[in-house]
Amino acid sequence: MLWLYSLGIRLYYVIICFLSIFHTKAKLFVNGRKDLFNKIAKKVNPNEKHIWFHFASLGEFEQGRPVLEELKKKFPNKKIIVTFFSPSGYEIRKNYALADVFYLPIDTPKNAKRFIESINPEMAIFTKYEFWHFYFTELKRKEIPLYLISGIFRESQTFFKWYGGFYRDMLKCVTYFFVQNEESVNLLKSIGIENCTLSGDTRFDRVYENAQSPKSLPKIESFIGNSPVLICGSTWPEDEKLLSTLPGKYPEWKFIIAPHEIDSNHIINIERQFLNSSLRFSILNTTENPQAQILIIDNIGMLSSLYRYGKLAYIGGGFGAGIHNTLEAVAFGLPVIFGPKYEKFQEAKDLISLGSAKSISTSEELELAFSDFKNNQPASESAKKYVEDKKGSTDQIIEMITKPLQIL
Repeated sequence: MLWLYSLGIRLYYVIICFLSIFHTKAKLFVNGRKDLFNKIAKKVNPNEKHIWFHFASLGEFEQGRPVLEELKKKFPNKKIIVTFFSPSGYEIRKNYALADVFYLPIDTPKNAKRFIESINPEMAIFTKYEFWHFYFTELKRKEIPLYLISGIFRESQTFFKWYGGFYRDMLKCVTYFFVQNEESVNLLKSIGIENCTLSGDTRFDRVYENAQSPKSLPKIESFIGNSPVLICGSTWPEDEKLLSTLPGKYPEWKFIIAPHEIDSNHIINIERQFLNSSLRFSILNTTENPQAQILIIDNIGMLSSLYRYGKLAYIGGGFGAGIHNTLEAVAFGLPVIFGPKYEKFQEAKDLISLGSAKSISTSEELELAFSDFKNNQPASESAKKYVEDKKGSTDQIIEMITKPLQIL
């Protein structure tokens, strides 16, 4: 199985290199890893100990960020290394002030050994998922503690199949699992892994903190005026097609659309969907209240601050691989609407059961959900309380991972 894994990793990289000729993200993925070890050597002293955080992408960074920042607060002299697999995480957080940030080298025996020697970690912390055989086994060989935080497992995963022995061996390299739900605890125990605890999801700590100290956005306030607002976060074309039916029926509302992809073609397509009633944020006039009903956010990084201005939210992705982050909106007390593909997301199921979320598949269902939520104060209150009740995971994780290292 190891040879097949190694072959798959190499084939993946070859395919990405080919796609980089045509695709911007693939190009960033490849170019970001060029001369990577020399870049690391210029910034990192291998004779000093570091705490290594790895994140698949931006969402996982925001999820693990409370733990990183709390560690830094408690131990300000500790140096932190952050790695990303995806450009969508690295390109946005490459200048993050609390750490040296790099792409993760492709998982090969040589890369894993060299990288770990280069950064000399005293512990490694992975968030939610990403299981890399050679990195995990090298950490175990060197007896470096490896923690998985905000982990979540499902019965359908290869780990729990009769043929999943190779992947189960990767899990056995992890020093301790901090998981989001009881199902994950039970699944791990079913394959003989007892070093786990139900600690919840660190995203609740992050979004709660964000909601307590929201950023003020004067240009957004100018656009909104006194109108109620639907915030449409991380949308895709399938979402935008449905959403285009709402503005004409609710002229007193304003709509802010923050698409997942902000390339020129996507922004133009959104403008076509909403005809002449839309305006791009990049040309928003701050001196007067614009007449446009729809504002298109054509930059990255504003969404978590936008939700403070909303009355309810639509979360994109539910017609593709799965919905994006609902918790950023819910933390501000916004009921949420999303597409049908949400089953992998525990918080989405929880919010539906609480009456603070609705899943829709058609424009008719969207209109019904919007109509129900637009003045639904109980849905708003239960959404906000859901986040407040779930926070606290970070403190539990910090307490446990620092004790055995004797760095208190």
